[in-house]
Amino acid sequence: MTKTVDESKLKQFVGQMLSDLGGALSVPLVRIGDRLGLYKALHTDGPMTPAELATKTNVAERYAREWLSHQAASGYLTYDSKSGKFTLPPEQAMVFAEPDSPVYLQGGFDLAVTMMENQALVEPAFRSGKGVGWREQSQCLFCAAGRFFRPSYFNSLVESWLPAMEGVVAKLKRGAMVADVGCGHGFSTVIMAKAFPNSTFIGYDFHLGSVEQARRHAEQHGVATNTRFEVAVASEFPGKNLDLVTFFDCLHDMGDPVGAARHVRQTLKPDGSWMIVEPAAGDRLEDNLNPVSRLYYAASTMICVPTSLDQPVGAALGAQAGLKMLSSAISEGGFRSVRKATEGPFNIILEARP
Repeated sequence: MTKTVDESKLKQFVGQMLSDLGGALSVPLVRIGDRLGLYKALHTDGPMTPAELATKTNVAERYAREWLSHQAASGYLTYDSKSGKFTLPPEQAMVFAEPDSPVYLQGGFDLAVTMMENQALVEPAFRSGKGVGWREQSQCLFCAAGRFFRPSYFNSLVESWLPAMEGVVAKLKRGAMVADVGCGHGFSTVIMAKAFPNSTFIGYDFHLGSVEQARRHAEQHGVATNTRFEVAVASEFPGKNLDLVTFFDCLHDMGDPVGAARHVRQTLKPDGSWMIVEPAAGDRLEDNLNPVSRLYYAASTMICVPTSLDQPVGAALGAQAGLKMLSSAISEGGFRSVRKATEGPFNIILEARP
């Protein structure tokens, strides 16, 4: 049966594909700009010619010229034909050159590379239905994930997420016992420890390399006295009479989120709280057909679902589980109340009480 092609729709779709391919092919160039300090130099010293940038960053002028041309064609830089200089606008600088910016996305480009590297592992799993363990995936994944999530934690955790929790900030100011489970490189743990020096924070992660990096991170930021990091899984981490347990962007990765919730319930004080930070998502697919969910579904397919399927139970909630599915798993784990405490463009923050 012959189907009529709508030429205008085809043209529009090809244009979208060219944009997508252009973005994909830009990933290594953005990472080169980051690693060689090209964005930083443009951000610090202002507009430059290729020769000036090459001298400033100690790279070859011919490569600098081609890289700058690509960046201008991508809209990442602007170009002045009269002066021959390239400029990093302040808006683009927030994405490429300011690590503390809430929209700093260099970690996302790093994640894109790890997902490409993981294709050889995940593709066979599509047929077998088996999982791909976190440790089996690209070792760059641990660093990339931490770098990707840090800006949100840095800008929102103390300023808006914790204040949205009932009575938690007052406890932290007085002095509370906190477990940060699935802490990775410890960015979330260290941010809380710096803000609340009277409280004690214990970060748990099942990956030894991440725990070792978290310990170094705590030393670098001067919070080693009220933090420590240990290797433990979410369903078995030690602790009793805790005031607060936090899970940052990890519950959906777990094979048995109900079991993890049940264990958290056992570690908390009767008036304790569990804060669960998860990727922003609606409960229905039609609510998630947008640019942010597009990124999350990609990461979920290549990282989150394979990781969960490799673990006992293998619930595979995925990075777009949504409030309804997450609340169901938390309630099944023994929590009497679950509510959405607050939300942002990239995250939802849940509060669970025993």
